[in-house]
Amino acid sequence: MSKRFATFVYLFTLVFFACFFLLPIIEILKGGFFDNNGHFSLGYLKAVFANPIYVEGLRNAFAMGFFSTILALLLALPLAYFADKYDFPLKSLFMSLVLLPIMLPPFVGAIGIQKILGTYGAFNAILLKIGLLAQPVDWIGKSQFWCIIVLNALSYYPILYLNTLASLANIDPAMEEAAGSFGCVGLKRFFKITLPLMRPGLFAGCTIVFIWSFTELGVPLIFDYNRITPVQIYNGLKEISGNPFPYALVSVMLFFSVFCYAVGKGLFGRNTFVMMSKATHASANRQLGPFRKVLAVSLFSALSIFALLPHLAVILFSFSSDWYATILPEGWTTANYIAALGHDLTVPAIKNSLIYASFATVLAVVIGTSVAFVVVRTKLPGRHFLDSITMLPLAIPGLVMAFGYLAISQRGRIFESLNPIQNPTILLIIAYAVRKLPFMVRSAVSGLQQSSPAYEEAAQNLGCKPLKASLKITLPLIMANLMAGGLLVFSQTMLEVSDSIILAQKQQFFPITKAIYELMSLLGEGPYLACALGVWAMTFLAITVWGASKLMGKNLGAIFKV
Repeated sequence: MSKRFATFVYLFTLVFFACFFLLPIIEILKGGFFDNNGHFSLGYLKAVFANPIYVEGLRNAFAMGFFSTILALLLALPLAYFADKYDFPLKSLFMSLVLLPIMLPPFVGAIGIQKILGTYGAFNAILLKIGLLAQPVDWIGKSQFWCIIVLNALSYYPILYLNTLASLANIDPAMEEAAGSFGCVGLKRFFKITLPLMRPGLFAGCTIVFIWSFTELGVPLIFDYNRITPVQIYNGLKEISGNPFPYALVSVMLFFSVFCYAVGKGLFGRNTFVMMSKATHASANRQLGPFRKVLAVSLFSALSIFALLPHLAVILFSFSSDWYATILPEGWTTANYIAALGHDLTVPAIKNSLIYASFATVLAVVIGTSVAFVVVRTKLPGRHFLDSITMLPLAIPGLVMAFGYLAISQRGRIFESLNPIQNPTILLIIAYAVRKLPFMVRSAVSGLQQSSPAYEEAAQNLGCKPLKASLKITLPLIMANLMAGGLLVFSQTMLEVSDSIILAQKQQFFPITKAIYELMSLLGEGPYLACALGVWAMTFLAITVWGASKLMGKNLGAIFKV
């Protein structure tokens, strides 16, 4: 890549991020910390912490993020360790099953949880049938908070699983073997040697899971749980032009996220361990004894079944014509799928999502690949800074960014012409691309780091210009990584929640996730159509994530590193 083109990519990316990443954050801070006369004030912030409703919402949001992360880590860590170190029956199948929970946004899984744990759900039907209950119990109503935590953990633990698996794959087995030769074996070796070496990868996954759980909007909305900051922010959107408190709330949530990220980075991401770039020899998977084989299979089976129950309930609900206070649906039909592809709300939503996701993916692929070339293939000053800023969207909550996009497009602001009240298409495409750009950058960087620059240098020695050499020689070599990154970007934008719910305000512009949310609030066939639309989306996501995992293998976890 020529220095001139690298400089252009560098400057363009800085300007793009200044307009659509930094500016939205600045507008949020201005709304929360400056009064109507333009004077700096902490009054709004103090009022937030003086209001017991807002304080309770922040406390619940932080607790939701913390406990969701801890539970996801407890689920992912043993699974990844067994998968990396041992061979056991049906291992390939189980390694695919543990990724399935990321096929749907958590808020769609919340629909399935309602059919299982609701007052007239399947769980109560079972307990009533065997005589353990005399009357139905509203399990969700009694423990909405913990239901959200469990659902978040079951939805996000694959991210930690992928990060842990990638971290384990990068550990030189000679280090563990050396420890074993000095008598450090079993759990002692795991906690003294393996776990510290995995720390950067675990930190990366935990950071994402915490931020996504801390700012989760869809699940609380489905469960009608209003005592949490994301829902309080969403309810305040209609007053965004004249009420400073939504800005103050978003500012507090932003500071919480950045602070937790900085503290975690300082405590866990500061120390690194030097290992050889290539292991001296591959680590052979060990065979388990009969008892441990049963333990491994039972562990993977139990978690897979438990994690997939919400999705299974969504599938059953989508095929049902009547499911009320029974263990299984009493009537079965495929009409919901036909209706879901012909409904006035769903057909435009599918079309809109395809348009938004396609253009966002193209934008992310072009910018992400160009940035990766600058970072890996040039010596341009500031290239590491460029790499860092393109990863920041993973550390900033989606809810915050969506609110910021809404703020910069208000009347009298610099991007007033992009106001989503009129037409959110351009803003949604940009929002999707910025939010998912880190996936593309990490995927392209991973491919370039595994591809020798000697081929490009040989082409240039034969008279091929640097840019042409990159396009003709290197791009084909890293095409599998680019396809994997593009698939993940496309699939994730198809089911993006925060941006879709907040920015799409007219029915004619609803994407799939906003359509599912609106259908859930309709009486009659609405929830059935929402589940059918969710299953269509789940099938699509399953295909794309499976394709990405086949293309990148264990390197897929590197996409979720911050």
